[in-house]
Amino acid sequence: MASDEAPAPPLGTDLEQQLVALALEARTQAYAPYSHFQVGAALLAESGKIYMGCNVENASYGLCLCAERNAIAAAIAAGERRFRAIAVVGGCHVPASPCGACRQVMVEFSPAMEVIMAPAESPERVERTTAAALLPNYFSFGTNS
Repeated sequence: MASDEAPAPPLGTDLEQQLVALALEARTQAYAPYSHFQVGAALLAESGKIYMGCNVENASYGLCLCAERNAIAAAIAAGERRFRAIAVVGGCHVPASPCGACRQVMVEFSPAMEVIMAPAESPERVERTTAAALLPNYFSFGTNS
């Protein structure tokens, strides 16, 4: 996708709160018997549909699946390719930031996508950024400068 895509229109408080609430709900389904660090994500596609994901751990740590990529995979399987926003809720006192692999997957589809991060213990305390801001100079076959 083009890195010069226009920023998405603001989500608005109600939609942002809905995404955080759905990410918090998805987090309850996480399978995290090793780290006990549950993460949930809610992804808003440009179509208006919302896709949820949670982290799924594995005894072989390299096979663990992140909530963000699970939500994106569900959306891709449903035919979506463009995204407005993703909310990520992790189990800590501070907002959980997506890992590098998730950041790269996010910019593959929508560099301007808003990323909303919130801690599970106080989900009203959000931080906002974009996928591209989380991963400056991201890898792309196009230009992203």
